[in-house]
Amino acid sequence: MNRNAKAAAIEEIKSKIDKASIAVVSDFKGMPVEEMTLLRVKIREAGGELVIVKNTLARIALTDSKHDVIKDMFRENCAVAVGYEDPVAVAKAVTGFAKTSKKMVIKHGSLEGKVLNASQLDELSRLPGKQELLAMTLGTMNAVPTNFVS
Repeated sequence: MNRNAKAAAIEEIKSKIDKASIAVVSDFKGMPVEEMTLLRVKIREAGGELVIVKNTLARIALTDSKHDVIKDMFRENCAVAVGYEDPVAVAKAVTGFAKTSKKMVIKHGSLEGKVLNASQLDELSRLPGKQELLAMTLGTMNAVPTNFVS
């Protein structure tokens, strides 16, 4: 990879990371292509994207970003799942896939600049998502007038 290609890769990673509210770093060593494709689809359905990065380029791209806190934790093979809309949905997609996959291991993540370890990401994935919270709020708001009329 020449210098121009590296600069372009750094800019691409930086633009994706800057837009992301969550970044989940995982190890994908030995994962078959079919599983990796399925993981990409699940993350895309959750409103995110899976990015395979070289560790050195990721460290450079994460410098002075809101996910700067995880830049020194990149070791071995790393895939970064970035979530743009609902961070809980991306965390659910990644942790759910990691539970069924024998090869994928979640290392750590960053939520709006705060470091999360694998167990904290698992706890985050158990929270209700944005759509579920909106449905619960709407149900509560609808219950008051319904009970009043009844």
